[in-house]
Amino acid sequence: MVQDNYNSTDAIEGLDIAIIGMAGRFPGAKNIDLFWENLKKGVEGIKFFTEEELKQAGVDPETLRNPNYVKARGVLGEVDQFDAGLFDFPPREAEMIDPQHRVFMEVIWEALERAGYDPVKYDGLIGLFAGVGMNTYLFNYLFSLKNISNPADIYQITIANEKDFLTTRISYKLDLRGPSIDVQTACSTSLVAVHVACQNLLNYDCDIALAGGVTISIPEEQGYVYQEGMILSPDGHCRPFDAKA
Repeated sequence: MVQDNYNSTDAIEGLDIAIIGMAGRFPGAKNIDLFWENLKKGVEGIKFFTEEELKQAGVDPETLRNPNYVKARGVLGEVDQFDAGLFDFPPREAEMIDPQHRVFMEVIWEALERAGYDPVKYDGLIGLFAGVGMNTYLFNYLFSLKNISNPADIYQITIANEKDFLTTRISYKLDLRGPSIDVQTACSTSLVAVHVACQNLLNYDCDIALAGGVTISIPEEQGYVYQEGMILSPDGHCRPFDAKA
């Protein structure tokens, strides 16, 4: 497009990066489109639990009686609905994998679909840069299984739940042949992953870069204990950029 008020700084200088596809899952929104609609309408994605729901989820009565226990959380939902067959995982192996890794794998697959690129047919290099939250699935579920005892199972659990295998497992399963790098910087992980992805594009280390992050607490159906001065909300509501945040 040519404009009369053309500015030389508008010219493409080889440092331009195009966003060609996005995907995501959020509390109260199963995809990017629904998330955007919630943002426009001011819809909150926090779920507030009844006492009965929390009891059924295994929260002990003493915790529920704590006046600082907040019966709310952002619940993603359906984290146990992984399509193992799509990614050629046997059911037993899929069960051992941290749900954060499973969900993120599906989201990466969706992002590629939205972008219109098939990694198998694409000749260029596709890189993946991402990080994952604390693994609560390992402690709250896998350790309770009675039939996990032999060294082979223990080894499988280790590689299925270790943070370091988030990106490499997905790159292997989806045939991504570019850089595959885990990024862990606490609360800024996803943002730093995007920055690292951009740097790899500008350095020609890959032709397409996927970047993001994932955090899912297991079990999801639980609240938390509020403590004054900590970062968690006293009533379950999130107020970003507000004096009462």
